[in-house]
Amino acid sequence: MLLYLLNNRGNLSFGMLLFTFLSYAMVILLALPVHELAHGYAADKLGDHTARWNGRLTMNPFAHLDVMGTLMIFLFGVGYAKPVPVNPRNFRNYKTGMALTALAGPVSNLLMAFLSLFILRILYWVMPYGIALQLALVFFQQFALINISLAVFNLLPVPPLDGFRIVANVLPPKWSYYVDRYQMYITLAVMALVFSGVLSRPINYASIGIYNFFVRILLFP
Repeated sequence: MLLYLLNNRGNLSFGMLLFTFLSYAMVILLALPVHELAHGYAADKLGDHTARWNGRLTMNPFAHLDVMGTLMIFLFGVGYAKPVPVNPRNFRNYKTGMALTALAGPVSNLLMAFLSLFILRILYWVMPYGIALQLALVFFQQFALINISLAVFNLLPVPPLDGFRIVANVLPPKWSYYVDRYQMYITLAVMALVFSGVLSRPINYASIGIYNFFVRILLFP
């Protein structure tokens, strides 16, 4: 994402470039903490208080941010934060607890994306068309799109992403054993696919589809 912006900066005004960077900063300072807080809060409500004991039920971004995951967001539009610690043995129901805890993060990103577009829709009603509305459009659209991309990326059914925590509950034990055994290599392979851009097309395709669905719901002009 950042590489694309730098290569195409000649087609963007300074204001639009600035507000695009601000939207990325807002993702890092707000969206990632909310994503991890959602994991911790869901686990806490389902009986596991490990995140609370480790100080992860907070909006402080420095409690959640991972250096590599943050750089990935700036460079590729997808990334991650430090995983919230979870002890599934504390859940009243192991499978349900793990699935709901994992799902809470991506759902929070989708809710933030929808809220961002909802705010933009209100601005369309109350603001005349001009540079201020154009800059707001850049900021809120980018914030929504990155949140949707984060949700889609994290729902991929590969470790250590949230999607794998969801599907792991229905995998045969033998499969889960092999995935756990080779998790480091699988993670490195996923990172390589992100860095190479191979995952960009399917993630972008799914993200744009969800974005357009939200836009239709909100009746954008």
